[in-house]
Amino acid sequence: MTETTSTARRRVLRGLALASGVAVLSGCASALPSSNAAPGRFVRREVTANGRRYAYQVFVPSAALPRPLPVVLFLHGSGERGDDGEKQTQAGLGPYVRAHAADFPALVVFPQSPEGESWEGDTATMALATLDAATAEFDGDRSRTSLTGMSRGGYGTWSLALREPTRFAALVPVCGGITPPGSRPDLDNLYVASTRSAADPFAEAARHLRDIPSWIFHGALDDVVPPEQSRRMHAALRDAGADVRYTEFPDANHNSWDAAYRTEALWPWLFAQRRR
Repeated sequence: MTETTSTARRRVLRGLALASGVAVLSGCASALPSSNAAPGRFVRREVTANGRRYAYQVFVPSAALPRPLPVVLFLHGSGERGDDGEKQTQAGLGPYVRAHAADFPALVVFPQSPEGESWEGDTATMALATLDAATAEFDGDRSRTSLTGMSRGGYGTWSLALREPTRFAALVPVCGGITPPGSRPDLDNLYVASTRSAADPFAEAARHLRDIPSWIFHGALDDVVPPEQSRRMHAALRDAGADVRYTEFPDANHNSWDAAYRTEALWPWLFAQRRR
C-alpha cells in the first residue's frame, strides 16, 4: 500500500469517526433541556380554603423538562407570615430556586401563613389545598411529592406529615422541632399539636413517620430553636428503624436554611424518593 493510499484511508476513517461522534452527541442533546428553552418562573395563584381566599406562589420549571414533575411543598418561618403573597418566596427555599431557575427540576409550592398562625388546623388545610391545586394545574407527580420547611415551617413539616402520613415521599425539616423550644416566652406556642400530650412526643412522632425518608438540618449554635430538638427527633426516628439523615452545621445559628438548601447531595437524594 502506498503512502498516498494510506493517508486517504486514514482521512476516510477519521471522517467516519467524526460523523459517528456527532450522531452520538446529537442523540444525547435530544434528551436534555434545550439551551434555548425558557427558564422556570414564579407564578402567583389564589386558593379558597375554609371560606377564605389565600394568595400563594408556584415555581414552574422549564417547559423542556419531562412531565409529570416532582413536587416540593415549602413552609416558611415566622418572619414571612402575612397576606401579601410574596414574602414566603424571599427567604429559605425561594432564593435558592430563583438562583437556579434555569435548571431546577421540580414544581415548588409556596403557601403563606397568615400573621400569628402556625402550620396547624386551618392553615395546614390551606397549605394542602395549594399543593393540590398546583399539582393538578402544572402536572405534578403525586408519587414524588416532598415536604420541607424552616423554623416554624420546620415544625410544620413534622405536623403536616403527621396529618398526612401517606402523602409525602420525603421530609426535609430545617431548624424545626416537636416541642416548644424553651428559648423565648413568645415561642411557647410553637409545637406539634398532634403529639403534644404524648409521654414522649418525639417517639410518638417517629412511630407515625418512620416509613417516610427524612433528612433533618440544624445549626449547632441555634439559640431560637435549640439543635436538641432535631437531635432528639433524629434519634427517635433512628430508633424506630426509619431511613433518616441528620446534618448539623457547626458554625450556623438559626439560619441553617441557606446552608441546607445549598447542600448539593440533598437534591438528587430528594428527587430519587418515591412514595411507598
